[in-house]
Amino acid sequence: MGISVLAIALLGSSHLAFAADPASCRAVRMAEPGWNDLAFTTGIGMTLLKGLGYEPSTNMLGVEVIYRSLENKDLDVFLGYWEPAMVNYFKAYQEKGSVETVRVNLTGAKYTFAVPDYVYEAGVHDFSDLHKFSDQFGKKMYGIEPGSNLTMFDVIADPSFSLSDWEVVESSEQGMLAEVRRKVKNKEFIVFQGWAPHPMNSAFQIRYLTGGDKFYGPDYGAATVSTHVRKGFAGECPNVAKLLNNLAFDVDFENRGMGYLIDDGMGPEEAAVKAIKDEPQRLEAWLAGVETIDGKPGLDAVKGALGL
Repeated sequence: MGISVLAIALLGSSHLAFAADPASCRAVRMAEPGWNDLAFTTGIGMTLLKGLGYEPSTNMLGVEVIYRSLENKDLDVFLGYWEPAMVNYFKAYQEKGSVETVRVNLTGAKYTFAVPDYVYEAGVHDFSDLHKFSDQFGKKMYGIEPGSNLTMFDVIADPSFSLSDWEVVESSEQGMLAEVRRKVKNKEFIVFQGWAPHPMNSAFQIRYLTGGDKFYGPDYGAATVSTHVRKGFAGECPNVAKLLNNLAFDVDFENRGMGYLIDDGMGPEEAAVKAIKDEPQRLEAWLAGVETIDGKPGLDAVKGALGL
């Protein structure tokens, strides 16, 4: 998994500042799959890296493509490994050691099937209840981007749920939520991919379903989110690795930041700047022991770049 490499790269970082990263580290290639939580956290990463003098870039890619690109060294950083929901995506790369884990950057997340409260009250409490209401659901469940719904397909394929003739409707996070909004307005049945952190939890009255432990894990798909990098990146760019090792979030912070994207129409970096200015004290922990690419104090540089 490469943890030993990361440990060596970060050894002693609490006591010594890193020398400036080499020029080859200036361009930091990131990606996210079009999910608002990861768009926001990637925006945070981009904002901090720019303040430190790096030249980060990001692409919106499917999860499968992100992991292939990390393995092929076409990407450097991914802040959005949801575990256990993405275990099947990561497993092969983990076994080969071609993608390395830096740290868990979020706890308290969850990820499983959700329904509007009126659907729950009608009797849909568990995955095993879905087939009983097939006609009301139109034999459809709604997912996000193609390549990000493998678990939904696994649920349909499981004969114990009697869902073999159901369809997974794939579009995007925004497309799925637009369909949820339409169905809720008309009090129609819908089952969809739900998760927290996300403003959907306050925008709609939703309930999470039991019965998905085999696929999403216990406690309604209780999840962690981790930071992944391509093999060798931490050793090549230890100053960026130190930043990534510091970078952690919480559910409330991400909910607010995602609200800036969804409700206020901000771009990811615009939302990141606002969120940081709202809570500038977070910079102390994120930038502890981190320098600019040319070896100057990182905290001072980022504060200066943000006008703090």
